[in-house]
Amino acid sequence: MSLTSPFDEVWGLSKGEAPREGFEPLARWFEETPASELTRRQQAAEAAFRSLGITFNVYGDEEAAERIIPFDIIPRVFSAKEWDNLSAGLEQRVRAINAFVEDCYGARRIIADGVVPADIVLGNSQFCIPAVGASPPHGIYAHIAGIDLIRTGPDEFFVLEDNARTPSGVSYMLENREAMLRLCPELFDLFPVRPVDAYPELLRDTLQSVAPPGSREPRCVLLTPGHHNSAFYEHSFLANNAGIELVEGRDLEVDDDIVWMRTIDGRVRVDVIYRRIDDAFLDPLVFRPDSMLGVTGIMAAYMAGNVTLVNAPGTGIADDKAIYSYMPDIVRYYTGEEAKLPNVETWRCREPQALQYTLDNLEKLVVKLVDGSGGYGMLVGPTASKAEIETFRAALKAEPARYIAQPTLALSTVPTITDKGIAPRHVDFRPFVLTGANGVTTVPGGLTRVALREGSLVVNSSQGGGTKDSFILAPEGGLS
Repeated sequence: MSLTSPFDEVWGLSKGEAPREGFEPLARWFEETPASELTRRQQAAEAAFRSLGITFNVYGDEEAAERIIPFDIIPRVFSAKEWDNLSAGLEQRVRAINAFVEDCYGARRIIADGVVPADIVLGNSQFCIPAVGASPPHGIYAHIAGIDLIRTGPDEFFVLEDNARTPSGVSYMLENREAMLRLCPELFDLFPVRPVDAYPELLRDTLQSVAPPGSREPRCVLLTPGHHNSAFYEHSFLANNAGIELVEGRDLEVDDDIVWMRTIDGRVRVDVIYRRIDDAFLDPLVFRPDSMLGVTGIMAAYMAGNVTLVNAPGTGIADDKAIYSYMPDIVRYYTGEEAKLPNVETWRCREPQALQYTLDNLEKLVVKLVDGSGGYGMLVGPTASKAEIETFRAALKAEPARYIAQPTLALSTVPTITDKGIAPRHVDFRPFVLTGANGVTTVPGGLTRVALREGSLVVNSSQGGGTKDSFILAPEGGLS
């Protein structure tokens, strides 16, 4: 697909002449609603997000360290058939990720069989040596996963990356839906949209289901680094709505390999910790000794089987983009099936031929750090300056194993409200998958991220992106 002719999810390739089949009601809605009314609703959404404190922090930006997440009121719509196919692929992928992580900290069959190189796993910055030999309840490591998808055509979906460490964004999915119900209720008459408001209850049920054996009434808490963290709004939102305690490291203590929460009524035993801090800060006895965010002794409690950590320590190896490049093989190895959701074609720069291809085509490719995130440490060749390309060329030659390269795909577009009226903007999609003792559940929604800058392919909020509500349609009526 050429970058000059991306697929639009409402108009297809008709460039606004006629909507795709089934999208006529949406096209009529934003064509018939006066521009002034759309602007009013957009501003009302912004005011509501500001009053609710729906913000994120931008590290290193002293002028605007805390920002409102930009939100666009024109929704993105997935048909029931599209969602059935996506959810089947997501479930398959998450099952494979859990099997892979369990294997890496156990028998390492996939390494012994030569499917994945040993150094990519054992030398990975996210490989957690203290977790080797651990067996979390029910063998689940990635209880909560966010799988980033992109679309390039009517039936062309690709996995862009996996987020199995501490995936964020689900609170924005929920708040976006609340905003749409208040500001654009007529759209829910036009389309049979599946609800997402059960997520907090589903989260709580998932946490309770993976409690250590013998926990009759599991006590679950959400461990946050504190209000300075970029995702603190989400931490407090989820804890409040799931009905669990929001705690910081200083609120917990470990005694005889059991985790306790300090309360005004005394200590209360904790069975499950939904931790939103990285491995490195989790336990100063095991990881960074200068960490003030974690809990001293928590890894000993985890290794003893007395507390469940969600997601499990070491799960971050599945986020690595070099390991991502092996995911089709990983899926095949553990499920015996071909991956239902394909990867984007990827060149591993650690391999001499792939490195040479990348160096010869830098102006055409997207180059990423294998452990990068948030849109940082990335080169988008077609929009990069000569100086940026040469900087990456030098970095690739110096440390090729730190990078992968991918083609610059034309991400699909969705009509979006801009200063110049409604215009197409590129999007990606992060659905959320929960894995508990009772199985795998894909939430019928997700976070659509939109690149608000004209022509930009970078959707991250830290890089100028915003969000949209994601309508998943029920099978009855509407798009099938």
